[in-house]
Amino acid sequence: MSTTNPGSAAAATGPDDSTQVISLYQARKKIYPRSVSGLFAQWRWALVWLTQIVFYGLPWLMWNDRQAVLFDLGARRFFIFGLVFYPQDLIYLSALLMVSAYALFLFTAVGGRLWCGYACPQTVYTEIFMWVERKIEGDRARRMKLDAAPWSAQKLLRKGGKQAAWIAIALWTGFTFVGYFTPVKTLAGEVMSLSTSPWETFWVLFYGFATWGNAGFMREQVCKYMCPYARFQSAMFDKDTLIISYDAERGEPRGSRSKKADPAKAGLGSCVDCTLCVQVCPTGIDIRKGLQYECIGCAACVDVCDDVMDKMSYPRGLVRYDTQNGLQQHLSRGQVLQRVLRPRILIYTGILVLICIAVGWSIATRTPFKVDVVRDRSTLARQVDGGAVENVYRLQVMNAAEAPQSYTVTAEGLPGLALAEPVELKLGPAEAHWATIALRVPPETAASTSAGAHEIHFTIERQAHDGERARSVVEKSTFMLPR
Repeated sequence: MSTTNPGSAAAATGPDDSTQVISLYQARKKIYPRSVSGLFAQWRWALVWLTQIVFYGLPWLMWNDRQAVLFDLGARRFFIFGLVFYPQDLIYLSALLMVSAYALFLFTAVGGRLWCGYACPQTVYTEIFMWVERKIEGDRARRMKLDAAPWSAQKLLRKGGKQAAWIAIALWTGFTFVGYFTPVKTLAGEVMSLSTSPWETFWVLFYGFATWGNAGFMREQVCKYMCPYARFQSAMFDKDTLIISYDAERGEPRGSRSKKADPAKAGLGSCVDCTLCVQVCPTGIDIRKGLQYECIGCAACVDVCDDVMDKMSYPRGLVRYDTQNGLQQHLSRGQVLQRVLRPRILIYTGILVLICIAVGWSIATRTPFKVDVVRDRSTLARQVDGGAVENVYRLQVMNAAEAPQSYTVTAEGLPGLALAEPVELKLGPAEAHWATIALRVPPETAASTSAGAHEIHFTIERQAHDGERARSVVEKSTFMLPR
C-alpha cells in the first residue's frame, strides 16, 4: 500500500496500477499579500524611504569637487567623503564585515529578524514592487480576480503597465549601483549617448534584472530557500529573544462570533479566525502555528491583528513581539525588556563597541600617505665612480589626502649611507607616484663591512602643509654589498 503526498506536483500510476511515482517538488502557490496599515507598517516604510534616499541619492552628493562616495577600481582608489582608501587598506573592509556580523548577531539575539523585516534589500524592494502592483492592479481580491480572468485588453494593459514600472525601477537601481563605481554624472552622459562600456552595460542590466526578478517574482522564495540567514537564525535565538508570537493561551479556541457576543460564554478565545494574519504575511505563513523559519519578522500580522482587536473591542496584543519565557511565565512588558540585558547581549555589545572604537581610532590616526619600497632586482649592487657601492630602489608614495603634498626621502643603517641625489616628491591630491632612488655607501664602508645583505631604513617625511603637522613613515629594506 502506498500513500500520496497531497503537496506533490504530480503523481502517476504504473502499468499494473500498483506503483505510484510521487514528485518531490511542490509547485509554488502564488501569494497575494493584503495591504496593511499600522505602527510597524509605518516603521517599514520609514526604513524604505531612508535606505532608498541614501542608496539613490549618495552617488549624486559631491565632496571636494568629486563624488562623495566613489569606488574607482581603475585608479585603485576608494573615496568615502573626506577619506581616501587604497587596496592596501583592505583591513578596513575586514573591520566593516566584522562590525556588520556582530551587529547582526546583536540585533537578532535581541529582536529576531529585524534586519529581514525592515532593512534587507529583498524586503525593501519587494515592498516597493508590491506597492506598484497594488496601485496598478488593485487590492488583494482584485489581483486574484485579474490573474484568474482570461486575457483581455484591460488585463494586458494592467499587466504591461506594472511590468513597465517594475523594469523602470529595476534599471534605475542598476544604473545607481554602477554609479558607485563609475562617476554617476559621467555614466549618465554615457547612457544618454548610448556609449557605455561593455562592463558598465552588463552590470546595469545584471543588477536591474536581479532586482526585477527577486522583488517582482521570486519574493518570498528568496527568503525561504535562497537566503542562508533563515537556516542559522535559530543559533542566535534563545527564550528571551523578542519574536513575533501568537498568544495561544488567550486566543484559543478560535472561532468566528458577532462583535456583541461574549467570548467567555461562547467558550471561545480572542482569535476570531479571520485569517487576516495569513493574508497580510509576505511569506504566506500562519503565525498561529508558532515560530517558523519562514517568518521574516515584518510584524504585518501584528498590525492587522491589533486592528481586528480594536474593532472587536478586545485588548491588543494577541499577536505581538514577545519572548518564549514571556508567554510561558506570563511576564509583563517591563519584565520582558529587563531580560534583554542578558550575558550574550552584553558580550555582543561589548565586542561591537570595542571594534567600532578600534576602527575609528585607526582611521583618525592613520598616516595620510602610504609607501612601498622595492629593490631593483635587475641590479643587486654596483660599483660607481670613486669606488662607492650603489643599490637602486623603486619607491612608491601614495597620497591619501585630497591636497597637494611634498615629501622628502632619507635613509640610514650603514655608515656613510646617503642618497646619490636629493629626492623631493610632489604629489597631487590622491595621487600615487613611483620614483627611482639610488643609495650609496663610501668605499671605506664597503671595505670594512661584511658582504651580503644589510638592513637599512627609509624615512619618508611629509612636509607640513596648511596647518597640518609633518608626518613620517619608516620602511625597512636591505642594502647589498658585493663580495
